[in-house]
Amino acid sequence: MGFDREASSSSNRLRSPVAREDTPLLGSATPLSSQPKTFANVFIAIVGAGVLGLPYAFKRTGWIMSLLMLFSVAFLTYYCMMLLVYTRRKIESVIGFSKINSFGDLGYTICGSPGRLIVDFLIILSQTGFCVGYLIFIGNTMADVFNSPTAMDLSPKILGLAPKVAYVWGCFPFQLGLNSIQTLTHLAPLSIFADIVDLGAMVVVMVKDVLIIFQQSPSVEAFGGFSVFFYGMGVAVYAFEGIGMVLPLESETKDKEKFGRVLGLSMAFITVLYGAFGTLGYFAFGKDTKDMITGNLGPGLISTVVKLGLCINLFFTLPLMMNPVYEIVERRFWGGRYCLWLRWLLVFLVSLVALLVPNFADFLSLVGSAVCCALAFVLPALFHFLIFKQELDLKGWCLDIGILVLGIVLGVSGTWSALVEIFSVKV
Repeated sequence: MGFDREASSSSNRLRSPVAREDTPLLGSATPLSSQPKTFANVFIAIVGAGVLGLPYAFKRTGWIMSLLMLFSVAFLTYYCMMLLVYTRRKIESVIGFSKINSFGDLGYTICGSPGRLIVDFLIILSQTGFCVGYLIFIGNTMADVFNSPTAMDLSPKILGLAPKVAYVWGCFPFQLGLNSIQTLTHLAPLSIFADIVDLGAMVVVMVKDVLIIFQQSPSVEAFGGFSVFFYGMGVAVYAFEGIGMVLPLESETKDKEKFGRVLGLSMAFITVLYGAFGTLGYFAFGKDTKDMITGNLGPGLISTVVKLGLCINLFFTLPLMMNPVYEIVERRFWGGRYCLWLRWLLVFLVSLVALLVPNFADFLSLVGSAVCCALAFVLPALFHFLIFKQELDLKGWCLDIGILVLGIVLGVSGTWSALVEIFSVKV
């Protein structure tokens, strides 16, 4: 979710002249990352724009229920990340070496071509889903800043188009140019800028939330009821999506024995940050909390700067998020070579979908349920079970099978709940 630059079948573009099914998408990386750097990389890979929809999810599901879901999903995500690490280590100990540098490589090693195909397909859906969410945010936010309804004009237009539509299509030609850049090296500075802006915006929003809470105390609900449980779970899973980065990061860690502890500390810090952000946003605005918390900031220089900063941030992050998609699609349909028209076609499809989804938080729930549940829970548990099934005791069997079933149930139920929200007629 969020800025998951590492949540891909690969994090570095290193290809042989002719890509084959068994060719790893990642090159061998020198394990130089210190523990603080690993901590920072986990934070960067997980925290993203999805956090902006958390206060709205807290409103829908109740703040106590949301906190319980956040902490539960965080722990389960961490556990499944470590399942992938243990699975790769087991394979390495058996064969003596490893070409497993990514989630897709692990899928191919365990299940052959179908394993890689499933992982690649889900990563394409998740990464394009993140980008759709970015364009929804940009369109809605720019329309709110520059073309809000007034007493004189209740339905403002830009060249005859709704503001959101105009801004999304306005981004389109510039995104074609940015997404034509072949290497991530030239986009790296944009990644650093995006992370700084995102963290800064979160801090500003939380400070403003605290000031508003001291001025007013809107009524809030602790529990929203079972009917919205799966909706909230989808948003929570989306917020923590980043499991694709765990194998590349573990490969690049200097002290691998301490990787699990560093990963756990990173996840704990992110969970506390998410919980504070969602709770403060909901407590500040209550039932008036909007699907993107920035919509509640109102007029003013600071609010406008935060909104525009986030829009610029996501605008330049989009090609970074799409890069894993290009690597997979070009590998499968263009022999691993750069293909401009395929990239442009994918940018067009992402822009088109962004115009069809009205609500930011509803879309987060859909992507989190339909795709991220499979990536974060189902596949790690399945891969671990297939490799360790001869060694697992009854408890181990129950844990792996239980997580697998839970991921399927959450995915199916959450997808249905999110689709109902998206297509229901709002009165």
